[in-house]
Amino acid sequence: MAEAERIIGTPDTPEAGGAEPEESSDAAGRAEQPAPKGKRKIAVLFTVAVMAYLLDLSTKMLVVAKLEHHEPIEIIGDLLRFEAVRNAGAAFGIGEAFTVIFTIIAASVIVVIARLARKLYSLPWAIALGLLLGGALGNLTDRIFRSPGVFEGAVVDFIAPANFAVFNLADSAIVCGGILIVILSFRGLDPDGTVHKD
Repeated sequence: MAEAERIIGTPDTPEAGGAEPEESSDAAGRAEQPAPKGKRKIAVLFTVAVMAYLLDLSTKMLVVAKLEHHEPIEIIGDLLRFEAVRNAGAAFGIGEAFTVIFTIIAASVIVVIARLARKLYSLPWAIALGLLLGGALGNLTDRIFRSPGVFEGAVVDFIAPANFAVFNLADSAIVCGGILIVILSFRGLDPDGTVHKD
């Protein structure tokens, strides 16, 4: 009789009223709670983005104030130097004729990342997207506020390795974030924390 009541429920048990039980018990009688999905990583994303943005902005301000219209500074002999360059193109000086298009792309990336943040539960993805967001905001700030005009501004670059294009910290953040996203994708980790195993 007790077994039948357990299966079909009685009027004063949650099962009888059609309600789902809030918790179950294991063999030892301990309550089992549903596994929590975890907290969203929005705070991590925006913390990384703000740090990347402020670091990029402060270095550009320093370069404009102290290095522009001056001789380059050698850091590691001929291998690395700091040299102020105004870049109207994309990262590493690519596509200087499409400044407005790159501005629109940067703004679109920011919107996409902001929307994706609502279902972000993965810490590595939060870091990667934070780097992308901070880098995109850094270069977008230049596009909007620097000469020759709004949405056509030239980005301030200053890191000049030998035999390579001149770039800035925003470019570095974007590239590092992109590489991390590729690695996470190959490992089957989604932004919501889901892991796909082939």
